[in-house]
Amino acid sequence: MIRLRPAAAAALLALAAAAPRVAAQKINPDSIVDRVDKLLRGRSSRGTVSMQIVTRQWSRTLDMDIWSLGNDYALVRVTAPAKEAGTATLKVKNDVWNYLPRVDRTIRIPPSLMAGAWMGSHFTNDDLVKESRLVVDYDIALSYDGERDGTKVWEFTLTPKPNAAVVWGHLVMQVRQADLMPVWERYYDDGGKLARTITFSDYRVMGGRKVPAVLTVTPADKPDEHTTLTYHRLEFDVGLTSNFFSLQNLKRR
Repeated sequence: MIRLRPAAAAALLALAAAAPRVAAQKINPDSIVDRVDKLLRGRSSRGTVSMQIVTRQWSRTLDMDIWSLGNDYALVRVTAPAKEAGTATLKVKNDVWNYLPRVDRTIRIPPSLMAGAWMGSHFTNDDLVKESRLVVDYDIALSYDGERDGTKVWEFTLTPKPNAAVVWGHLVMQVRQADLMPVWERYYDDGGKLARTITFSDYRVMGGRKVPAVLTVTPADKPDEHTTLTYHRLEFDVGLTSNFFSLQNLKRR
C-alpha cells in the first residue's frame, strides 16, 4: 500500500474536483454559431416584421411578411407602404429573385449582388434570405471566453473557407454564455477594416423559443445611419412545403 503525504493527497483531491469543471468548459464553436445562425428560422417559419431605414438624407419604414423553410427556401414580401406593397424577394436553393410590382418584372439576383443593399437599407440581399450558411462558408474559432460589461460571453472569429463565395474578410460574433443569445456581429472587409456591426436586443419568447426581436445594422463609415429590423410575430415549424416558394407566389399579393 502506498501512503500519500497530506499535502500530496490534498493536491490530488483538488485536481479531481477541478476536472469536471474543466470538461464542462469545452464547447463546440461550430454548434453554437450554427444555432445562432438558424435562431430566427427553425425548420420552417413565418412572421411579420418592420424595417426602419435611417440615412443622412431620408428615412422610411417598411412592413413585411416573411416565410422560410430550412436553409434553402425563403420569401420576403413588403406589405406597406402602399407604393412599395408587393415588392418581394424569393430564394429557392441557390437562386434568388426580386419582384418589382410597379413594372411587373422579376429579376434574378446573381451571386455577385448578394452583398448589395436590399430596398435601400443597410441589410444585404443575403441578410434577408440567408443565402450563405456560416458553418458551411467559414472556419470558426473561439477567440474570447470571459466577461464583457459584467456578462459572461464567448466571442468567435469566423474566417472564410477556401473558395467560399463570401464577401467578408472575416466576422466576429459575441454570444452570451447563459442563454446562447447573440449580442453583436462585426463584419470586416478583406483588408481587416470594420465594415458594419449588427446588434441584437429585445430578447423575448416568440413561437415558443427565445429570440432577439430587434436587429440593428450600423455601417462603420456612416455611424449616424442605421437600419432596424423588428420582429412583431414569429412562428416556427408551420408546415410549409417547398411548393409554397414559387415564382407564382413571388408575384402574389
